[in-house]
This record gives sequence, C-alpha cells and structure tokens, in this order.
Amino acid sequence: MEYKKNQRRMSKCLECGDKIRYGRKDKKFCCEDCKTKYFNAIAKDGRAYKRRILNMLSKNYDLLDTLIKAGYEEIDLADIIAMGFAPDLVTFSHRTRRHDECRCFDIKYRKSETRLYEISKIQNVSLPLQTAIENENK
Repeated sequence: MEYKKNQRRMSKCLECGDKIRYGRKDKKFCCEDCKTKYFNAIAKDGRAYKRRILNMLSKNYDLLDTLIKAGYEEIDLADIIAMGFAPDLVTFSHRTRRHDECRCFDIKYRKSETRLYEISKIQNVSLPLQTAIENENK
C-alpha cells in the first residue's frame, strides 16, 4: 500500500503574489499587511469620489457664505457658475411651482433658471446637532 503525502496546493497571495505556505486551504493572503493593502486599494476609488464631492460642496458653501457676508441676497446663475459654483450639488432640494428651494448645509437659497435669490443662513441649525452630541456623550 502506497501512502500519498497530504500535499497542499500552494495558493498565491492576491496582493503580493507570494506562495501561501501555511493556514487554511482557502487562505487568500500571506499576511495581514497584504490583506489590508488589498482592501484599501479596492476602497480607494470610493473614498476619492466622496472627497471630490465634499470638496465641491465646500466650495459651493464658501461662495454662498462670501455672498452673504458681502450683503448679496441674489446673483445671476451664470455669474456664480463662473466663480466655480456647482448648481447641481446641494444637501437638500425641494421643487415648488416656479423655483427650486435648495440648501448647502446651513445656507438656503431659491434657484430659478437664471438666478439664485433669497440667499440666507438658516438660524439655529446647530442646536439639534449640539443636543444630539451632548446626548451621545452621556
């Protein structure tokens, strides 16, 4: 009777390509570092997309905040777009008969086809958020 050696088919690490010499048969990574690098590379595109969107929202907010501080309550849409405003990026939008009511965090404005108007900050927005943070810390 001939004994067959219980040989394990050596699989390769999905990240670095080294042979996996020990562990379960279905092991996919040679070490924790390779596993982390592999999944970070997969998630990188999603994080970059979110970062771009947040940066654009931040730019919109800064432009609107500058207008409020300068005393403007309305502006031509073409003018603010020329400054770098992205009109389709909002944190809230509601359609009425003639215009869209939009918000960029705590700044609200109405948008028609050619203008932004009634630009103002929403008062006491931070109160519910502050209360939620305080309750969470208890």
